[in-house]
Amino acid sequence: MDQMGSVEGEIEELFEEKKRVRNPLVPIGALMTAGVLTAGLISFRQGNSHLGQKLMRARVVVQGATVALMVGTAYYYGEKF
Repeated sequence: MDQMGSVEGEIEELFEEKKRVRNPLVPIGALMTAGVLTAGLISFRQGNSHLGQKLMRARVVVQGATVALMVGTAYYYGEKF
């Protein structure tokens, strides 16, 4: 029975440690991607296809930066866990 409590304690400690190393920029990037996507879709709907196309290109850039942050963070902290 003591082993079970010990394992649970180690697992909780690992999760707490991982919470601290989570990158706060990834959710910000996800929100920015969603915002640019929404603005692009609205401009397409209003008939402004030139602006909509620019916003879709911007969305790809922001989304790529977010994925790069995720991969970079996983690579950086992957060595430690």
